[in-house]
Amino acid sequence: MKKDSKKYYYSLQLSEIEKIKALDHKPSLLMHACCGICVSWPALYLSEFFDLTLFYNNDNIYPEEEYEKRYRELCRLISEYNQEKGTDIKVIKTPFNGEAYHQKLAPLKDEPENGARCHLCYALRMEPAMAYAAENRYDYFTTVMTVSRQKDSRVLNQIGVRLQEKYPQVRYFFSDFKKDGGLEKGDKLANEHNLYRQNYCGCLYSYEEMLKRAQKDYQKETEG
Repeated sequence: MKKDSKKYYYSLQLSEIEKIKALDHKPSLLMHACCGICVSWPALYLSEFFDLTLFYNNDNIYPEEEYEKRYRELCRLISEYNQEKGTDIKVIKTPFNGEAYHQKLAPLKDEPENGARCHLCYALRMEPAMAYAAENRYDYFTTVMTVSRQKDSRVLNQIGVRLQEKYPQVRYFFSDFKKDGGLEKGDKLANEHNLYRQNYCGCLYSYEEMLKRAQKDYQKETEG
C-alpha cells in the first residue's frame, strides 16, 4: 500500500496491534491528548492493548480558562472510564505557557486553517510529548489528533516519522483513529458521557475565526 494512501497509516495501526496481541504483557504507551471529545474513542480502544497514559500539553489553547475546562472534561471522562469500564488510564498535565507558544505561531498567523500554522502547532505539541516518553522509558508514543475530522492523519503521522528518528528509543504508534467508524464511536461515547463540545480548535487564531463566524451568523439571524 502506498504511503500517501489514506488507508496506509491505518493499516500500520492494525498491524502493530496484532503484534501487541501476541505479547504476554501490555506495553506502555504515552498518548498526546487534546480534549475529552477526541480522546473518547481512542483511549478506550487503546486501553485494551496498552498500559495507557494521556499527556495533556496544549499550550495552543486560548484562553487559559478554555485550557483548564478541556482538561477538567478530559479528567472527568477518564475517571468515569476507570470506574465504570475497569480501565486504568492515567493523565499527566504540563504547566500552561500559552503566551510563549503563540509567539512561535505568530509568523504564520495569516495562514489558513489546516495549513502551515496548524502543521507547526501539531509538531510543537507532539515533540515535547515524545521527548517525555523517551525520558520516562515508555514503549510507544502517539497522538490522539488523527481522530479529528479537521486534521490530515498523513501530516500527523509524517511528524511521527521525524520524531521516531530523533527519539529512536520510543516507537511511534502510527494511527488513523477516524477509520472503521471511529468518529461515530467517539460521538456516541461523548454523548453518553455528556462531554463539553468546543466550537473551535483551540489557538488564538481559531478562536478569532470562531468569533467572526458567530458574528456573521448573528447578523444573518437579525437581518432575516
